[in-house]
Amino acid sequence: MTPTFRFRAGSAGILVLAVLQFSCGSDSQLMRASRSASAAGAAAHVAYLASDALLGRNTPSPGLDSAAAYIARQFRQAGLQPVNGSWMQEVRMQVIALGDSNALALTVNGTTADFTLKDDFVPFDMTANRRVAGDLVFAGYGITAADKKYDDYEGIDVRGKIVLIFRHEPRENDTTSQFKGRKDADRWSLAAKVKRAKELGAIGLIVMNEPLSHMSLAPRGFPWPSLSRIIPKDALPMTLMTDDAEKIPVIHAGERVITSLFGSVDSLKKIQQRIDADLHPASFAFRGVTVVLRTSTVVTIHRAQNVVGMLPGTDSTLQDAPVIVGAHYDHVGYKKNAAAGADSIFNGADDNASGTSALIEAAKAAGAMGTRPLRPILFIAFAGEEKGLFGSEWYARHPLFPLPRTRAMLNLDMVGMNAPDSLLLIAEERHRSLEETARAQNGGSGFTLVTSTLDAGGSDHMSFTKRNVPALFFHSGLHPYYHKVVDEASLLNPDKIARVAGLVFRTAWTLAGTTDR
Repeated sequence: MTPTFRFRAGSAGILVLAVLQFSCGSDSQLMRASRSASAAGAAAHVAYLASDALLGRNTPSPGLDSAAAYIARQFRQAGLQPVNGSWMQEVRMQVIALGDSNALALTVNGTTADFTLKDDFVPFDMTANRRVAGDLVFAGYGITAADKKYDDYEGIDVRGKIVLIFRHEPRENDTTSQFKGRKDADRWSLAAKVKRAKELGAIGLIVMNEPLSHMSLAPRGFPWPSLSRIIPKDALPMTLMTDDAEKIPVIHAGERVITSLFGSVDSLKKIQQRIDADLHPASFAFRGVTVVLRTSTVVTIHRAQNVVGMLPGTDSTLQDAPVIVGAHYDHVGYKKNAAAGADSIFNGADDNASGTSALIEAAKAAGAMGTRPLRPILFIAFAGEEKGLFGSEWYARHPLFPLPRTRAMLNLDMVGMNAPDSLLLIAEERHRSLEETARAQNGGSGFTLVTSTLDAGGSDHMSFTKRNVPALFFHSGLHPYYHKVVDEASLLNPDKIARVAGLVFRTAWTLAGTTDR
């Protein structure tokens, strides 16, 4: 869990949703069922999930698999049902190593030059295992930003061609630039630039540092262990499994490539100066230049599990339109080279055995209702959040129910520490109605609810909000034990976890009792 958020003041004037009148079950029924979420149950779950025996629940690992089996048993005992006959949704990941067939050749006006791996170019970790050949197009910073009236691809055709771009954004060192700001950072990321080039039909991407902004033009790419004497051999990138057909070769090129294409570094500086001066693209197709690019990778597949359990709904028209309640159950594992006798296990009690325990207790409360809401409530324990939201991102790419039909996603991450009566509610401004629903159900929990605005980064809700699924994040704040070996079960407040579980259950049940989106 790596949250980033902005706080806004107070809670005065928050409206209670009229939607409550549509919820299935009276307030007294909800409160009685809420009491099924117990501090004793929360303490038992945390004691197991954060035990040394699970070795920090890294993704993937036997400890994580044991945790998944435990959560599935708890879902079954709570009265949930498997989805499509299974309590598990497999999450496939890949570890990528650099292969031995990487090559770059430029033909300029009939003369071909070959370039050297590591000295002249280095592939990035998202590169394809493929050879491509074609004409070359310079596309400035590789950015399309309609809201800023800037598009490096305006007036050029890159379909079937290899694209050459700068690594960063215009006026990179100008803090007042319209391209600065946390909210924009992801838009100018390399992943975003690769995606844009692919959308426009590019077959390969060559990236270079900007000579005005960076003293070093040496190619970095990904720090592959096979290209280094000091990087550990197992320091390889892990990503979600992606079909290689969806990738293109992507490399970082150095000064010798720049000189071959532009004649000198100074020539490229002048182009960058022209773009930065008036923020007007200077893209063009090279004449008499062709590129042969080959990047080679070796992929090892790994697997983990999202744990899923469902309380079905009663409205036949809403059976594919659930409310999702989620929490990640993984953590970061253990130190491999710890000193003898030292604590080496990152138990992850608050992050996120606490949220997983609240998830289980909320499922128990839902099962105790004795009735069903209109919509299904889908409970998901996500793997791989600490790797980069792997489990929730996998679900979002391979949803068990259509995302456009999903009513809301409620996320639990780190809910067991700090003040016993304080809880953060984090949502995008456009999804404030979810916050209002939770506030209306807070009477039975007695929390002081502090409101925050959702920002970049964070937890598994982000995999849903970026796909326009409304989300509400329940969080009790960071603390000095975050991502340290001392984040252990003895520090948590099981009563707080149980109260959070009750609040989340009542919020989910209320949302599941509505027919609106």
